[in-house]
Formats: sequence, structure tokens, C-alpha cells
Amino acid sequence: MRLSASDIYAYHRPSPCGLRVYLRHRGELESEPGEYEEVLRRLGERHERSHLKSLRGVVELDTGMREERERLTRQAVADEQEVIYQPALRASLEIAGVRWEVTGDPDFLIRWGDGYLIRDCKIARRITHKDHPEIHHQMELYGWLFERTFGTPPRALEVYNGAGEIVELTYKGGTRALQELEVIAGIKRTSREPYEPVGWTKCKDCSFHYRCWPQAEGRKDVALVYGVDQWMVHELREDGIEAYPKLVELFTEERLARLTKPAGTHTSRVGKRAGSIMRMAQALVDGREILIQPPAIPESDDYVMFDLEGMPPQLQEPAKIYLWGLQVYGRHPGEFRSALADFGPEGDRNGWLEFLRLAGEMLEENGDLPFVHWHSYEKTNIRLYVERYGDPDGVAARVLENLVDCLPLAQESIALPLPSYSLKVVEKYIGFERKLHNTGGDWAMARYVEAVETEDEFERQALMNLITAYNREDLEAMWAVLQWLRSKVQPDVKLVSAEDAEEG
Repeated sequence: MRLSASDIYAYHRPSPCGLRVYLRHRGELESEPGEYEEVLRRLGERHERSHLKSLRGVVELDTGMREERERLTRQAVADEQEVIYQPALRASLEIAGVRWEVTGDPDFLIRWGDGYLIRDCKIARRITHKDHPEIHHQMELYGWLFERTFGTPPRALEVYNGAGEIVELTYKGGTRALQELEVIAGIKRTSREPYEPVGWTKCKDCSFHYRCWPQAEGRKDVALVYGVDQWMVHELREDGIEAYPKLVELFTEERLARLTKPAGTHTSRVGKRAGSIMRMAQALVDGREILIQPPAIPESDDYVMFDLEGMPPQLQEPAKIYLWGLQVYGRHPGEFRSALADFGPEGDRNGWLEFLRLAGEMLEENGDLPFVHWHSYEKTNIRLYVERYGDPDGVAARVLENLVDCLPLAQESIALPLPSYSLKVVEKYIGFERKLHNTGGDWAMARYVEAVETEDEFERQALMNLITAYNREDLEAMWAVLQWLRSKVQPDVKLVSAEDAEEG
């Protein structure tokens, strides 16, 4: 019976899931990593190699059989070697009367005074427990393994993060890591596949998505109802509600509103969300949309479709928008415009200033027309960039005043027989077809990382052209969804394709 530090990562990433631990333990087939995951893996390896080259007096133990590496690790520590790369640690742990072998391979043991500190390389830039609990628990486990192996605790736990900074973590005997291992051990020992609620965001990047999602759809799992939180799934199952037809059949809005989340000394109820959830469940049961109210779309002859492509703060600190995409649709359509952050030291600022210039031109040409986006990403980042670089001519303030978030318009007006209101799910539902296939936000980030890495200007431009084409299709999709929503307000409105809009 074996446990390892990698089990902790499997439990938490890409999202917390005990079923993934169970399936991986039993050798279930997994889908191949996506392009973005491959880019992250490559960046992680390069980050680690770069740090390795910066150290002197290194004993490298990254090859060979594990038992031999464990022996060589003990010998290297006994010899007081300065740096040990890829040491192998092992200790025994009893959980519920069962003896487990626990293993872990930190990146480095580094001599410090009369002991050793443990250091791991991570490309993440935010090493907080909230952002990366798996990193904290893994490092605690390494500390516990070291203490069990050598009889003394490590001098420190350190993470060399993606910004090239050393972040020190607290070692408290490995208590929290061992608690995680107890949970994981229980999952591995169970003879029956554990239930795990699916979720659109939770499951979309998991290597077992191909398996779990169709099964959930087949059993009409209540977790597929939009608005049903993970804790609600477990509470509903306690009441015998495992499938959404049963939710519709046996629950009322009032009963669902009283459902209470256990939270220690504090509790919360479903409350006002119950009505929306019951409508979503009914839409799934009926297989058709339910119009709640006409969408509150501001009247305008023209609309700017507005979409950003950016790197998350975990990888790019501070967060960076590398493409600002805009296009006017309606009675007076305009051409697609984009502001790109260049690759120089002032690239981020230059991209922002170019966006302000383009947006300013649109406002001058068309007046204060609505800037339509999907979800809060655009508003959040405009505010962030105003704080970062300012808004000298007040263009960003005017854009903020005219932002129209299409997501809540759709959520508040129509209950859809869908598990998600993401743009790509809704656009597919209304029949919009993309010309570019196998693309998405992660795909765009992977292409951008490649563009940053290459020194070939021709290749870089080709990659940025691909990202720009993807962003343009996002705007086309958003226009199609907006037109569809407008048809709910005015049933006689003629839906205009993106191509027709450009041709006037």
C-alpha cells in the first residue's frame, strides 16, 4: 500500500476531486494532456533546470532505480554534500491499522548550517495556501519524510517560484499533509467507486472528463443543474435526490430555499437562488429553454463586441492582457480591431495605450455605444489597467460606463437546458459554428507562451495571427448570442450573421 507526494497533487489539480485519485490508483485510462498543460510542463522543466544550473556542488540523483536513489540520498546527507538534486525519501505510516509506504522526491536538499533545507521549483507565482494548497501540503510532506528519515526536521521549506523568488513556507511537523494522506488512503482502499459531483469548470480540464461527464449525463445527475453548488449536491442526495427529474418532482422552490449548508458555527441557505435553480432543472427535464423575462438589452443601432485574451496572475504577475479585441456590429458595422501588447519591456503599457486609442476612435465615430462582453473579466481588467497605467483622456471611464455584460442578461432572462452559461456552450446551443476548431482560452495562452519563447519573428507573428483570428471568432460568437437574445425581446428581429454585418 503506497502513498506519495504526487497523490496530493492528483487530489487537488486541476480541481479537488477524490474520484480522480480512485481512478488513477486503479489504472483507468486517461486522456492526453492538452496543449496548455504541455506548455506548463515544459515551462516547469525549464524553470527547474535553470535553477539547477545556478547552484554549485550538486550531487544529481535524478536517474536510476528508486531504492538505489534512496540509498544515495542517505549517503549524500551523511557526507554533508552541499546540494542534492532529486533526492528520494521514504517512510512508513500507519493509517487505520494499515501500514503504508510514503514516498516523496523534492527537487533539492540544500546544506544550511548543520542541517538541510528543502526547496522545490514551481512556475506558479502566487504560493499562497488559498491559490495552491497542494504545494503547501506537498512541501509539508517532504519535511515529514526528511524528519522521519534523518531524525531531525528540515531547517526550512522553500519554493523557488515563477518570478524567481524564494518563498519560505512554515513546517509544523507535517500535520496537515498527513491529514490529506489519510483522506487519500481512504479513497484508495475503498472497493466501491466513490461518488463525486461533476461541475463544468471543475471537470473541463480533468483527464477523466471523457469518462465522468457522459456518465453524469446518462444518470441525469442533479450536479448538472446550473446553479447547484457542490455542497448542495451532497445535501440533496441525503434527501434522496440524485437526479434532476426527482428534484423537479419532489421539491418545491420553498423547500429548496430552506436547504442549509453545514458550515461549523455558521450556516447558509439556498434562499433566493432556489427559483432560478428549479427553473434550470425544469429546462433540463423538458429539454427546452424557459423564458423568464425579456433580456434587458440597451437599445442601440450599434454595439461594440469586446473580448480580452490574457495570462492569469498565477503565471504572469501582475496579470497581463496581451490582446484587446473590439469590433462594431449593427447598422454601421466596422472592421475588427485589436491592440496587442508587444514583446519589449514596455509591451504591456503599449498594449493598454493602443486599446485606449482604438476605443477612443470608436467612441468618437459612434458615440457612447454599448461595449458588450461576456462575464466580468473585461470590467475587472480595465479597472486593473487604469490603476496600473492611468486613463489620461478618460476613455477607459467612458468604456466602463458603457459596458454590457451579456452573461447575466442571459442568466436572468432565459433558463437554458444546459449545464453551463459559458459563451462556447451557449453559442453552440443557438447554432453558431466556428471556423477554427480545437481552440479556446487555454489554447490561446499556449500559443502566446510559444510566441514569447521564440526568437523567430516570422513564427511569432504567425502565432499572434492565430490568436487574433481566435479572438475575432469570439466577437462573432458574442454578436450571434446578442442577436439571439434580442430576438427574445423582439420576436420579429432578423438575425444578422457576422459576415452580413461586415458587408453591411
